[in-house]
Amino acid sequence: MSLKDQITEDMKTAMRAKDVARLSTIRLLLAAIKQREVDERIVVDDAGVVATVEKMIKQRKDSISQFEKAGRDDLVVIETAEMTVLQTYLPAQLSDAEVEAAVALAVSSTGAAGPQDMGKVIGALKAQLAGKADMGKVSALVKAALAK
Repeated sequence: MSLKDQITEDMKTAMRAKDVARLSTIRLLLAAIKQREVDERIVVDDAGVVATVEKMIKQRKDSISQFEKAGRDDLVVIETAEMTVLQTYLPAQLSDAEVEAAVALAVSSTGAAGPQDMGKVIGALKAQLAGKADMGKVSALVKAALAK
């Protein structure tokens, strides 16, 4: 079963359970997937769904930080709940040690010599770690590894 089909089944389950919060989040996700399919005239595969989920999680994180600055704890709770639902559709996250090992391997395999080669290393890692690690942290690790 594809990830998109799983999300559709989860929506039906949430409808039957009358889980309004989960249902609304899943509907937002399906709408974002459908919008991407229409805009790009493609059928989104699992990798595309994961990319959409990551984008929505990033939006939630940004919203949470803004709401915390504004003192809107009620909205922080809502965004956090949505983020929790969205995270269930991401693949299992790699540990810090696994990410560091992947960064070290990518640096050595690409022959990166300094900060100017960061794009080459990130490009190699993006396909391998997409959805499995926070690419912001990966970028920081690559920058640190290339600064040595």
